[in-house]
Amino acid sequence: MSLDSLIGQSAAILNLKRLIGSVAHSDATVLVIGESGTGKELVARALHDHSGRKQARFVPVNCGAIPRDLIESELFGHRRGAFTGAISDRTGRFELAQGGTLFLDEIGDLPLDMQVKLLRVLQERSIDPVGSSKPIDIDVRVVAATHKDLEAEVAAGRFREDLYYRLNVLPLTTPPLRDRPEDIETLCQFFSQVHAHAQHGSVRLTPVLLGALQSYLWPGNIRELSNLIARFSALFAGQCICYPDIPQVMLPKGLRDLQPEGAAAQVAATEKAPPVYRDGAVPVSQPGPANNNTAKASANGSEFSPSEFNPIDDLIALAQGSPLPALDAIPLKKRISDIEKALIEQALTQADGNVSQTARILNIQRTTLIEKINKYGLKFQAEDPISTTRDH
Repeated sequence: MSLDSLIGQSAAILNLKRLIGSVAHSDATVLVIGESGTGKELVARALHDHSGRKQARFVPVNCGAIPRDLIESELFGHRRGAFTGAISDRTGRFELAQGGTLFLDEIGDLPLDMQVKLLRVLQERSIDPVGSSKPIDIDVRVVAATHKDLEAEVAAGRFREDLYYRLNVLPLTTPPLRDRPEDIETLCQFFSQVHAHAQHGSVRLTPVLLGALQSYLWPGNIRELSNLIARFSALFAGQCICYPDIPQVMLPKGLRDLQPEGAAAQVAATEKAPPVYRDGAVPVSQPGPANNNTAKASANGSEFSPSEFNPIDDLIALAQGSPLPALDAIPLKKRISDIEKALIEQALTQADGNVSQTARILNIQRTTLIEKINKYGLKFQAEDPISTTRDH
C-alpha cells in the first residue's frame, strides 16, 4: 500500500507520512494512537508495505471483537482436544503472521489476563498454543492501535503499565479530521469516485456545501465522511449537489444545525454553478431535477425557491411541524404519490433496474415494491421479472 493511500496535503498528514517512511524499516513495535475512523489500519498497512517484511503476510486482529474465552486461541492457536470443540489443530494469528506484521487493533480492549500473556510473548518472542507443551518461536513485527488514552487506562488499573511501555516504542498519532479541514475537498473527490454510480458517474459538491463540510467537526472522522459521500452518491447519482437540495434528515445533526453562510443567498447562482477544484478543473454538471426546476423558474420569470421544488423537504418540514410556503392547490395524496414515485425511480436507477436490490435499498417487501412499480408504470430489469412470488 502506497503512502498515497493516506489522502491529504495538510501539515499533519505530511508529517505522518514522513514518520511512516522513517520507521517502516525498523522491527520495533509501533503504537498507533487516534480517534475511531482516523485510518489507524491504513497506517499499519503502510508500515508493513514499506518494510522489509512486505513479502510476508499482514494479519489484522480486532482485540475488541473477539469473545474473551476465544482470544487466546485466536492469537496463539490451539491443539486438537485442548478444550471442548477443539476438533482439530488451529494456527493462531501470531503464527500466521510469521515473517510479517501482526496488527493488534483496539489493544486497549484486551482483557488483563491476556495482557500478561501478550507481554510474555513480546519479551520471549515465542508462543504456546493452547494444549501444547512445546513453544513456537516467532518472527513477527507487532503494530498495535487504540482510540483510548492508554496512560489514563494504566492509571485506572485497566491496562498494564509494563505492557504499555513494551508497546509504546515508536508512537504514531493519526490526526482527527477536524484538525485538517484543508484535506476535506481532496477526500470528497476521492470518495465520490469510490462511490460513483456505474451509469451516472460521481457526485460533485458546490462551494457552499463544501464549506459546510469543512466547518463540521466530524466526530466519526474519515469513516463518517466516506459514509456521507456514499449517501449523497445514492441520493444524487451523477449530480452537482447544493446544500438546500439535501433533505435535512440525510445530514448529520451537526450539519443540520450549521446553516452554512451563503446557502440561502447562493441557491440560484453560486450553488448551481459547478465547483472549481484546486487543479482548476470545472466538472460538467449533469442536469438533475433541481437544475431543471431552476430553468423552469427562470423561464417563468419567477424567483427560485428551493422549497417549491423539493417535495421531500416539504414533507419532512410538515411532519416536524414547520409551516410550508404557499403552493398550488395540489391534493396531499397526489404530493405523497409523487414523492413515493420519485424515491422508487431513484432507487431503481441506483440498482440498475433490479427489483430485489431496489427493495433492499428501500427496506420494503419485494411484492409491495412490485405493486408500486406496476402502479406507477416504472421500468425495471428484464432479467428480474415482475411476479407476485413471495420474498425469500
